[in-house]
Amino acid sequence: MDKTKVLLADDHTIVRQGIKLLLESKESIEVVAEVSNGKDAVQKTGELRPNIVIMDISMLFSMG
Repeated sequence: MDKTKVLLADDHTIVRQGIKLLLESKESIEVVAEVSNGKDAVQKTGELRPNIVIMDISMLFSMG
C-alpha cells in the first residue's frame, strides 16, 4: 500500500513538529517535507508532488 505523502507548511516550528508527530503515528502517512514560508511551500509542492499540503492559512496572505 502506498503511503499518503504530506507536506507541512507553517511558520511556527512547534506547530509543524506537533502535526508531524500526529501524522507519522499512522503507518499510511509520510511527511515528505516541512517548510516555514509560502514561497518554500510552493517550490517543494512542485518538486515533491505530495498528495496533501497542510498549510497555515495566514501564510497565504504573506506570499505577496
